Amino acid sequence: MNNRPSILVVDDEQRSLESIERILGDRFDVYTAIDTEEAEKILQQQWIQVLLCDQRMPGMTGVEFSQKVRDNYPDVVRMIISGYTEAEDIIDAVNKGGIYQYITKPWHPDELITKLNNAVDLFRLQRENEQLAVELKLKPDTIEQAMIEKRRVLKARYDWDQGIVRSPDSCMNEVCNLIRNVAPYDVNVLLSGESGTGKELCARALHYNSLRQDRPFVAENCGALPDELLESELFGHKRGAFTGAIEDRIGLFERADGGTIFLDEIGETSPAFQVKLLRVLQEGEIRPLGSNQRRPIDVRVIAATNRDLQEDVRNGKFRQDLFYRLATFEVEVPPLRERRQDIAPLAIAILNQTMEQLGKRVKGISEEALHCFESYQWPGNVREMQNEIKRMLVLGQEDYLGSNLVSPHILHATPEESQADMDMLTGIEGTLKERVEALEARILKETLIRLRWNKTQAAQELGLSRVGLRNKLERYGLEKNPNIEAINDVA
Repeated sequence: MNNRPSILVVDDEQRSLESIERILGDRFDVYTAIDTEEAEKILQQQWIQVLLCDQRMPGMTGVEFSQKVRDNYPDVVRMIISGYTEAEDIIDAVNKGGIYQYITKPWHPDELITKLNNAVDLFRLQRENEQLAVELKLKPDTIEQAMIEKRRVLKARYDWDQGIVRSPDSCMNEVCNLIRNVAPYDVNVLLSGESGTGKELCARALHYNSLRQDRPFVAENCGALPDELLESELFGHKRGAFTGAIEDRIGLFERADGGTIFLDEIGETSPAFQVKLLRVLQEGEIRPLGSNQRRPIDVRVIAATNRDLQEDVRNGKFRQDLFYRLATFEVEVPPLRERRQDIAPLAIAILNQTMEQLGKRVKGISEEALHCFESYQWPGNVREMQNEIKRMLVLGQEDYLGSNLVSPHILHATPEESQADMDMLTGIEGTLKERVEALEARILKETLIRLRWNKTQAAQELGLSRVGLRNKLERYGLEKNPNIEAINDVA
């Protein structure tokens, strides 16, 4: 099957026709006509994609013929080639004939081929747009159903059990209950908590479980930009409003109209910007930089901060009236060190996501590696865990990501750096002897993991003989390795 583009060349000079046909013949199906009458016959018989027509011809000019072609064959992309470059000719070509390109003689072969290839691409895009328009008319129900399905998948991603990963007895359950209760109501929410705890995930859960779920969700880190750029990003600007504003720009508030805007790190904004944001929230309208016109907006604002905004209000660092506008409802997201029961399911969920991103598969994370995770403070919270697991997956050469891949600062975390031991002790029940034995077993296990199960070094560090260490390991049933597989369905 011949899929080469078809070009019709019209020129009253035979030598010019032969020259163009010789140059284009390797790439296109070239049809030539010495006058417009012959060209019309070819258009009636062949499927022409691009017309390349000389401007000055006896009887009818190229522009006049292009205008006629536009009326009868509107899909054909029309181009004029001429040795005359008067401005009037070019203007007529564009206005009357709807010309795509005006090519002047003498032309360079490579330049001509490039412009014809672009014209062929334009023809293809026009046909695809027409086909899409037909499908939109004929299959509105199918398209609407596809959109509903996409929204359902997106909503499920941020649903309570699938989006916010946690264990059954997690302290995050209380946070999820708060979000579930407030999500349907059109009130502003302030999310507070340390960096990396998942505040944006909570914001998306609020949006996709609200009445605005079918409208846009946009996010901006307010601490990353100076005031002028932040105003431009959020409120938009007019051309010439400041140096570098070469065109009008629609701000995120306007893009989020009808939906939700997430303002992260709101506590890092300047007092001057806080005044402008307060005015937007009070009046429900924005004024782009450089414009005198105000535009109404309808958005739900979800803000987040890792600062104590109430303390900042008392110290005069944050406006009290803006705080109350933002914190109609306040939700505090706990740090990872306060939800240690979530570390294992979180690590597994993050591993599954990372495997999809990197295209590398393993069977899971070893029990020893998870034990190291549970003993660590995680000052960077979930974001730090994501980076650690990505690093381990890149370096891993075996079926399971083991403790040998864990970063040294996590592997060698001391009891002073973690409250894990105290958490463990307060959760133990039984006699004093049973509690001491449980602590002894934990110390033995942590020491062996940290020393890569080198029993000689472990015995020396703990002041035991090898026989004494072996007896204790047998007594507490401590053995190297069992693995925990990565699973996809983690609640």
